Amino acid sequence: MFDDFKPEDVAWIILFLPLLAAAGIALFTKRDGKFSAQISITAVALTFLVSCGLFLMFKDAKLVPTTPLNWLNIGDLKVEIGLRLDPLSLLMLLVVTGVGTMIHIYSFGYMKEDRCMGRYFGSLSLFMFSMLGIVLSNNLVMTFIFWELVGVSSYLLIGFWYEKPSAADACKKAFITNRLGDFGFILGIILVWATLGSVSFDELQQRLLKAPEAWSGVAAIAGLLIFCGAMGKSAMFPLHVWLPDAMEGPTPVSALIHAATMVAAGVYMLCRVFFLFGAHTVWPEFLSFLNGWSALDIISWIGGFTALIAALMAVQQNDIKRILAYSTLSQLGYMVMAVGLTGPTAAMYHLTTHAFFKALLFLGAGSVIYACHHEQDIWHMGGLKKKMPVTFWTFLLGTLALCGVPPLSGFYSKDAVLATASEHSVFLFIIAALVALLTTFYMSRLVLVTFFGANRSDHADHAHESPKVMAWPLVILTVPTVLAGFWGIDLFLGRQLAPEAVAHHGNFLETMFAPFGHAPLAALVGLGATIFGFSLAYGIYANAEKDPLPEKLGFLSRAMRDRFYFDEIYSGLIAITHEAVSRLANWFDRWIIAGLGVRGLHGSTEIVGRALRLVQTGNLQTYAFLFVAGLVLVLLFALK
Repeated sequence: MFDDFKPEDVAWIILFLPLLAAAGIALFTKRDGKFSAQISITAVALTFLVSCGLFLMFKDAKLVPTTPLNWLNIGDLKVEIGLRLDPLSLLMLLVVTGVGTMIHIYSFGYMKEDRCMGRYFGSLSLFMFSMLGIVLSNNLVMTFIFWELVGVSSYLLIGFWYEKPSAADACKKAFITNRLGDFGFILGIILVWATLGSVSFDELQQRLLKAPEAWSGVAAIAGLLIFCGAMGKSAMFPLHVWLPDAMEGPTPVSALIHAATMVAAGVYMLCRVFFLFGAHTVWPEFLSFLNGWSALDIISWIGGFTALIAALMAVQQNDIKRILAYSTLSQLGYMVMAVGLTGPTAAMYHLTTHAFFKALLFLGAGSVIYACHHEQDIWHMGGLKKKMPVTFWTFLLGTLALCGVPPLSGFYSKDAVLATASEHSVFLFIIAALVALLTTFYMSRLVLVTFFGANRSDHADHAHESPKVMAWPLVILTVPTVLAGFWGIDLFLGRQLAPEAVAHHGNFLETMFAPFGHAPLAALVGLGATIFGFSLAYGIYANAEKDPLPEKLGFLSRAMRDRFYFDEIYSGLIAITHEAVSRLANWFDRWIIAGLGVRGLHGSTEIVGRALRLVQTGNLQTYAFLFVAGLVLVLLFALK
């Protein structure tokens, strides 16, 4: 019965279950919100269970053999439809489906009163299908197709409440900003194919091993073009502006986009194609000022800068979801910086743990918003610790993990990033340490203002714990938030992605104190930044009724609150470029083409017609006179 079993058959099931759920909901059950939710939850739960089985079966395999299907042959371009099963994709499958399952279950409680619940779960299933396609794709073209599907489905989810102008604007902003990055991405794919003659990950690796010199001349340009796609999806500077506005979608959508899926897709893609960045950098003449820098150097600095500015912006945000959104931006900067410094291992480790505690934090924020009748300003909350004990304790553990408090999972993954920075760049290490301090500061501010002190509004005064269907996912996500650092994720990634690094399996105590052994400076600096950040936040916000920083920091506080005016700067640039060209094109179309061209020709023809019409008198004598006059003119011209 199992003689013909192929692992790829199971992977195809994982991929298409959410699509079948989305199609079934769209075609048959959209009007029945509860039944649609059950279909969507069942599909994603099954994908998680099957992914667990697939991971256990092949976790020690370098690459599981699969048989791709030939899809497109145009000249030298050959594109196949196939799946790639290796440690990177198997781990990402678990993260996406596991966190996705919790968010689906949570959504059942959060969205139960919404009249468009069926449409919501249909869009959610489409999003899961798109994201799983990115994870499992075995070539760049297939990756790009699912990349665009993620953009479309995220557009539908961010703008789910499209009646709100802010939600409609936010989904358009996300879609258009991502198109800018995706344009660079597709140019990079074209350059890869034109240079190496393939888009398959396996073939590209083999060809680079055989003839690396063929790639060295375009490696930097192609690498940065491909990185443009990651800049869009993972919201790196300067394409970071869409992510905070994506908070206009339902809170579970924010958790799904900001935890393990959409924004993580950029980091995952960088890890997947990291072998393309390994060639010696040769910059073309017009980019000679970059000599001495590699594409990976630029990537690491963009990641570090994004982490820093996002952390600074978070310090003065008052919307609970926006604080977490900027936190996500900052942590994504950490991951991209780690990829640029040493490769996938530390980045994927932090991506995995971050998915757990950031999903927990967003769902916890959703629980608070739900209990406070959709109030999102933290200064209108307060005193929720006793009213919402489950939400408080789970949110607190998620916060501690994000801040890097041992022995929670975030401590170990963040230490891996800090250790990487300390080994390769002093300046990036300083930036990473400062980001760690700021992270603890703004997250401590969030917890102190939201859960402690007195109730600052009627909504907070009448708050109560969320229903069990929303509380249980919080409790379940707390388990990996606390324990994932002891699951050997770093050893698994190191063994598979960096086999030259010898992994040591220690006991519980050795694992707990391992960061202080292999990178004591990074561990101590990270822990010191956490302690100092909490002390600073506690001293300022322990008994505060309003935020004292705006009075103390003045313009800097306003700049952080207004996101350093990036939106205003972009609006100004668009006004003097795109809108100016649009106005010029409109003037040219209206006065030159439509006015002088179309209406001018039309008017000239009409005038000539009116003049000729005057000649048509119907008088025979007039016609005879005109005939003779014409004949005379002809004779005069002929006899000259």
